[in-house]
Amino acid sequence: MMTQVEQVDGRQHQPRAVGANVYLFTSFITAVAWFPLVMGMLSAGFGTLVVWVGFPLLTVAMMLIRGFARVERRLVYATLGYYIPDPYRPIPPGLFGWFKGRFFDPATWRDLLYLFVLLPLSIFSFGWMVAFWAAGLGLFSLPIWYRWVDDGYVLFGSDRGFAYVVDSFDDTLLPAAVGMLVLAVALVTTRLLGVMHGKLARALLGPSKAMLLAAEAAHLQASRARGVDAAEAERRRIERDLHDGAQQRLVAVAMGLGRAKSKMDRDPEGARALIDEAHADAKQAVAELRDLARGIYPAVLGDRGLDAALSSLAAKSPVPVEVHVEDGLSADRRPPAAVETTAYFTVAEALTNIAKYANASQATVHVHREDNKVVVQITDNGVGGAQTRRGGGLAGLADRAATIDGVLTVVSPIGGPTVIRADLPCEW
Repeated sequence: MMTQVEQVDGRQHQPRAVGANVYLFTSFITAVAWFPLVMGMLSAGFGTLVVWVGFPLLTVAMMLIRGFARVERRLVYATLGYYIPDPYRPIPPGLFGWFKGRFFDPATWRDLLYLFVLLPLSIFSFGWMVAFWAAGLGLFSLPIWYRWVDDGYVLFGSDRGFAYVVDSFDDTLLPAAVGMLVLAVALVTTRLLGVMHGKLARALLGPSKAMLLAAEAAHLQASRARGVDAAEAERRRIERDLHDGAQQRLVAVAMGLGRAKSKMDRDPEGARALIDEAHADAKQAVAELRDLARGIYPAVLGDRGLDAALSSLAAKSPVPVEVHVEDGLSADRRPPAAVETTAYFTVAEALTNIAKYANASQATVHVHREDNKVVVQITDNGVGGAQTRRGGGLAGLADRAATIDGVLTVVSPIGGPTVIRADLPCEW
């Protein structure tokens, strides 16, 4: 569990035109620079394998290929917004294992394939970008810079055939309109080229389907194990609360009533006092049982939904809390009960921690729907420094969220603010 993490899922937004153009320009430079360097090292390595000199040369080539791929992943993420994790297998120990782990890793050769594909694709994309943007800007700005031309000139065609002659300001308006259309085409096509580059990079530079399935299986196995641990911890808590609370009260009630029964004939006043004491203990036991039941599943959550339940928590908090629940999450399209319960107890534990440790004067709870998940975010202006320590309350919340494949993120720098975010998968 990390206290500060950037959560990135597999869904990507369309890249912005500025980022796409920056990528198309930069990838052209990197492809032209890396391709001859990598190919030269590979050719020299394979050509000198018979005299063993090729092994260090191939090792350097593998390092160059992976270095290029890592640079490309970061460039794609910074400009296009496609996050691509490293797909490499663990490197075996030893010098030979170090070489073998790189040479026989399929991800290395997919990196090389990407470099082969990127070179012609980047040359085409760069030429397309330069041609359209230069033509569009030149035509669109014609009404501005035509004044610096001394005489009229032919813009299209030739003076011996069909021609469009620019000889006045009015003659520049039609080319300017055409330039605006070309700029619109350039804006759309460069974004489409950015999408194509991003998807190609994600397909070749990212983990294979087998690796993704293995990682998902490992994640599910770990989340199920954490869910079992969380359920066992909850069971022990209920047993402890029953044993130390309501059970002790009920035993006291039974003993008090037994003593009162034995005194009823010879000491009515003493018996009445014991009955009053037993009555008070019985009411206290009922209150403790009610609190225990509320801790398992609060009635207001089941009856009225998240908005009312979280507002009830906020009203009991010693720190002022603002609650914002998106319309629909507590009305006709409520999330499943498991998601609502996890969201409720996430907020409850977070507000308890804020009251105890944060030294905050204000807190905010925001619950909204985002794609196919419910996002719960709790923010306070306290001193910060919250961490998900093993056995602590935040770690317990992370385990509870993991039971439904949710993710808990804590960002709490020293000095604050603290942001606790739970992403809870949900299907309506």
